[in-house]
Amino acid sequence: MKFKLPYSSQNWVSLIGATIALISLFMIGFLFFISLFLGQGGLYLGLVIYIMLPAVLIAGLILIPLGMLLTVRKERRIGKVEQPPWPRIDLNDSRHRNGFFIFLFGTTVFLFLSALGSYEAFHFTESVQFCGTLCHHLMEPEYTAYQHSPHAKVACVECHVGPGADWYVRSKLSGAYQVYATIFNKYPRPIPTPIKNLRPARVVCEQCHWPQKFYAHKLRYETHYLPDKENTQWDIRLIMKIGAEHSALGLKEGIHWHINTNIKIQYVSPSENVEDIPWVRSINLATRDTVVYRDENNEISDREVDSLTIHTMDCIDCHNRPSHNYRPPAIFINEAMTAGEIPKDLPEIKSISMEFLDREYSTTDSALMSIKEGITNFYRENYKDIYNNKKDVIEKAITGVQNSFSKNIFPEMRVRWDAYPNHIGHQEFKGCFRCHDGSHLAQNKQVIPKNCNLCHLISAQGTPGKMEIAKVGEALDFKHPVDIDEAWREMLCTECHTGVNP
Repeated sequence: MKFKLPYSSQNWVSLIGATIALISLFMIGFLFFISLFLGQGGLYLGLVIYIMLPAVLIAGLILIPLGMLLTVRKERRIGKVEQPPWPRIDLNDSRHRNGFFIFLFGTTVFLFLSALGSYEAFHFTESVQFCGTLCHHLMEPEYTAYQHSPHAKVACVECHVGPGADWYVRSKLSGAYQVYATIFNKYPRPIPTPIKNLRPARVVCEQCHWPQKFYAHKLRYETHYLPDKENTQWDIRLIMKIGAEHSALGLKEGIHWHINTNIKIQYVSPSENVEDIPWVRSINLATRDTVVYRDENNEISDREVDSLTIHTMDCIDCHNRPSHNYRPPAIFINEAMTAGEIPKDLPEIKSISMEFLDREYSTTDSALMSIKEGITNFYRENYKDIYNNKKDVIEKAITGVQNSFSKNIFPEMRVRWDAYPNHIGHQEFKGCFRCHDGSHLAQNKQVIPKNCNLCHLISAQGTPGKMEIAKVGEALDFKHPVDIDEAWREMLCTECHTGVNP
């Protein structure tokens, strides 16, 4: 018996649609086989398999009934066929029967493949590689910083989306505009933060971090190198008061006291990066005692406070760069020297590195070339013996500076440390001193204190071999590595430390 289909399917539009659908389906199957069994193709093959080709397949399938509809309408206009109020399906007619079973079988297969493809597409779009490398130029800074962060094993969506279908839908709707902005080059450089409409940190962060697990004191080692001829090493040992002295005491004191469930800390900030906090309110939830502090150096009226959003202090108010931290040169060069990536016995390498890392470059290539040429010329002109006899040491230093630069500074996106304030600490950015600056006063004359020992105790400091060491249970007074008399007591660190001025 001759195989027949409805006459309305015999048109060029439906034929083209069927051809497109079949070719797309074959390519999806073939590329899926390549990806699954041969492990080839990587991220962009996934983009083709799960997003691009399915869109082409659906477009082809849509053309089939569209062509049939156009054919029927054309024949109705010329009176070639009758015009029944509803389409008729007569299974006794071989053409109708063939079309019906082809549609039924095709729909079943398509729905099965769609379910499988949707599942794979979901996991593909949730992957770190999709978020970080699909738009390589745009997301390169975030992806690079993420890979060198403590959260490098945590998927992007765990923090940026979190659990629940409602936030998943919101993220995809937001992503639609981001796709548009990327395609038409409408995105700002650098990408601004804070990102709007993120979930509260306590909802997201506490999937892994457990506030009820109280941490006591923690010993922190820091090594700095001064920008002098000898790259003088200066070590400092800090006992960080994460919580109380004994973990059994919970959050009665220490840095994490700010998230004590019996305390609510609120603030307003007129600046988008929250570098300025002129108004703070502390509420004791147990006694209902409330204290409002105002910055006497940055006064704000009640009307202005009412016009601003009152934020409740959250993890992210301090830990605002948990995965995308672009460290300042003074810090990342210290770390590279400590790790041996930059020879610390090479005279003036710290100061000359700061000179070239302080500059703004248009491209990464021009920056790396400038660093290489600048450091090479410096030693050629000022240390001829080293240049002639220790070129390998100079080359190692250049490579170390370039590698550190590439992990933290991205000229094409205008991303560097000063574009994204880090609220942990108080050296290059105000951080703790946004509130703990000694100028936030309450009406009862209470003050938010500027006291180093609130958060940490210095147990040792100085150059190796000449360390000043505190007795057990005691703390040292801070000693500035460079003699600036008592200026450090009156000034904020940020007034001198810019990220390149160590």
